[in-house]
Amino acid sequence: MELHNLKPAQGAVRNRKRVGRGQGSGRGGTSTRGHKGAGSRSGDSTKVGFEGGQMPLQRRLPKIGFKSPNRIELVPINLERLQEIADKYSVNTITPEFLVAKGIIGKGDLYKVLARGELKTQLSVTAHACSATAKAAIEAIGGSINLV
Repeated sequence: MELHNLKPAQGAVRNRKRVGRGQGSGRGGTSTRGHKGAGSRSGDSTKVGFEGGQMPLQRRLPKIGFKSPNRIELVPINLERLQEIADKYSVNTITPEFLVAKGIIGKGDLYKVLARGELKTQLSVTAHACSATAKAAIEAIGGSINLV
């Protein structure tokens, strides 16, 4: 395959509909807009979700759920992920600054250590939160967990 023989997939490219170019084109006269009404006039644009005056779907459905404006979102990081990080970067101290520098979490993110997987390396972990099971697993192999 070379650049000069690349082609789009069959049926992916279609010709533009040229309207208002005479009766012989099949799209003259009303130019596919139909007769009369707002949609036939220039400048007509309906709002997204407008259903012609019928009660819109978003208003027919009941309001559900609640999101607290004070919630604290934590990025979960499991023990298996900590083990991968320790192996990949050959470190035994993991801090939020280190994780941000490596692009594992975002700059303003808070993270919580969870207990899925197995930890084989003795690590010193600094985290914003930690589950009791994860803490026990880290301390069982001689590591330590510090909460920020």
